[in-house]
Amino acid sequence: MGQRIHFVVDPQGWCCMGLIIFIWLYNTIFIPKVILFPHYEEGNISVVAVLCYYFCSLFCIASLFRVSVADPGKLPENPKIPITELEHWELCNKCNMMRPKRSHHCSRCGHCVRRMDHHCPWINNCVGEDNHWLFLQLCFYTQILSSYTLILDFCHYYYFLPLKKENW
Repeated sequence: MGQRIHFVVDPQGWCCMGLIIFIWLYNTIFIPKVILFPHYEEGNISVVAVLCYYFCSLFCIASLFRVSVADPGKLPENPKIPITELEHWELCNKCNMMRPKRSHHCSRCGHCVRRMDHHCPWINNCVGEDNHWLFLQLCFYTQILSSYTLILDFCHYYYFLPLKKENW
């Protein structure tokens, strides 16, 4: 996986990232204040449940930042093409660079990406050969956090005892 930092200047991507960070902050502050801490004070849940929620939330935002700045597999300006591999390369008609097959040109980023899957506005980056695994990690941690929040909401409304007046 590439170690280069990749940054895309795209206002739509910035709006999507800002929305995600706002939702993450809202859920990191609001859900514990309404559900976790009052039920912890009354003894319905343990400190492990609270810590698990914060760890899931931390993994989710860390993976979002990692995939957002990771290089997706951007092709260099002057790639060194071995003569034996020359038949597996083609000319990009948008940027006039040689690129390997299965590479695509991203109109938002303005360059070709090796094994490009798609340009994701939610991470403001392309998903390509070098950051595909990070994108899957983000999807996994987001699913874990969403499922955990859904379970906590369900338990809050249907399983836990009603909160006392001072915690309500």
